[in-house]
Amino acid sequence: MIIGAIEPSLPPTGRLWAGAAVYAPRTARFDDGARPLSQDEMRRAAPSIFAARPHVSRSERFRAIPTIEVLRGLEKEGFFVVGARQSGSRDPTKTDYTRHLIRLRRLDNARQYRVGDAVCEIILKNANDGTTAYELMAGLYRIRCLNSLVAQIATVDSIKVRHSGDALAKVIDGTYRVLGQAEAVLAAPQDWSRIALDYDAKAALAASAHALRFGDAEGKAKTPITPAQLLTPRRSDDCGDDLWTVMNVVQENVMRGGLSARAPATMDQHGRWRRGRVVTTRAVNNIDQDVRLNRALWVLGERMADLLGLAA
Repeated sequence: MIIGAIEPSLPPTGRLWAGAAVYAPRTARFDDGARPLSQDEMRRAAPSIFAARPHVSRSERFRAIPTIEVLRGLEKEGFFVVGARQSGSRDPTKTDYTRHLIRLRRLDNARQYRVGDAVCEIILKNANDGTTAYELMAGLYRIRCLNSLVAQIATVDSIKVRHSGDALAKVIDGTYRVLGQAEAVLAAPQDWSRIALDYDAKAALAASAHALRFGDAEGKAKTPITPAQLLTPRRSDDCGDDLWTVMNVVQENVMRGGLSARAPATMDQHGRWRRGRVVTTRAVNNIDQDVRLNRALWVLGERMADLLGLAA
């Protein structure tokens, strides 16, 4: 279920994931070279992390939630910043306040990671210009390469806090709840890999994911991209019929884009048939859409696991 991969050689201003883009230095590894981002690296990638006050456009009721203070608290719990991204803004005065997304994980050199292992990480989203609430999510990632290349598998548990009232106290309480649930999601790879899917189950899973990605409010999709295309693996190690492998394939195809199909032929006003144009899907880059789709796909996998697990 890949949203995208972090490419540590790219500059901090580049788009680094197909989904939730982050800046990750070469040292955000899964071996002895792992280390957290420095404050200078965080400032280059997402200066709004350090906003201690709200943007001037906010009313007196708006309560700032300083991301840097939350990060310092998470560091005490063993989670360190390994990636950061900031959204752009048409208002240049909001550059130091706007929406940002932070990726954190435990940096435990005692653990020996291997390619293919699942690792738990924390995703933090916040802004102090009124564009988004504070949100903290427990995520699951699959290691693609020990030099920091990872693929997001799912965003599962989360909290959301509005910038009002006693916001900071709610942030603290909710953060500890998410941290408590974060490690539990690591059971999914083992559990789901034991559930075999037949042709009908895979088709149903793909159809549901297709509606999530391309459907309108009524679930109807107006695209030549078919559900079957979501089941096509992009690499040899993603060939398999178990729920874990199939969900990886489906989510990668949903989130990363690159699927192509030709639209049906149409007749013009003169009665002549015109070939339909070729449509190619784009990667999901919007942070909010990324989180929404990722959660929905995870819930889809959970329900499939419940149904087929009980059946088995």
